[in-house]
Amino acid sequence: MLEVSDLTKKYGKNLAADHIGFTVPDGRIGILLGPNGAGKSTVIKSIAGLLRYKGTIRIQGRDAVSLEAKRRFAYVPELPYMYDALTVREHLEFITRAYGVDAAEEEVQRLLGRFELTDKQDKLGNELSKGMMQKVSICCALITKPEVILLDEPMVGLDPAAIRELKEVILERRADGCTILISTHMLEMVKELWDVTFVMDRGRIVGTYPREAVADEDLEALYFSVTGQENGKDGR
Repeated sequence: MLEVSDLTKKYGKNLAADHIGFTVPDGRIGILLGPNGAGKSTVIKSIAGLLRYKGTIRIQGRDAVSLEAKRRFAYVPELPYMYDALTVREHLEFITRAYGVDAAEEEVQRLLGRFELTDKQDKLGNELSKGMMQKVSICCALITKPEVILLDEPMVGLDPAAIRELKEVILERRADGCTILISTHMLEMVKELWDVTFVMDRGRIVGTYPREAVADEDLEALYFSVTGQENGKDGR
């Protein structure tokens, strides 16, 4: 479970996150939806421990800043980062050692194969395209078997095959009881995934919509209504 309460973050005088609060239970996919600049990445980075903030964030009942909480979640950033001198395979080995996770060779190869990285596993980080780096970042997150996964605009830069595979993996992890939070400004990318959507605009949650209460087509209309975006635009 992921619990966010009264999360507030300022950049100078700019209030990027204004007393944000929401909960995503185990085995559910939450979507943090909003136009660019709404504050989505600020919320995600705060949960991931990359920003200082005011408020409370709990991961599986533990304070997000604690080591026990950090061992239970994985983060896929919008802009992937890789070490220039490590190969794709070495990145996965580094992550499993850092998390103290045992990953069988068969499991590693299966994951690399799903994202078409089998023939890229000996390439160095500085030899990969942004899309390939994004795939490696996703694999590094999944190999730790996290209980909570944070994904910030995870489908930007991915090819159609990788997007399809990522969606399948997300649904599989949900079925296993994992808590998933996806930040995006592209509603069409997550229509078949969400259990609850939190619409953000100007640093605030302006609408919370459970799937059982809102159809996809109605969610789109609600999104444009509460954010003031022109219907048919994606908010960029």
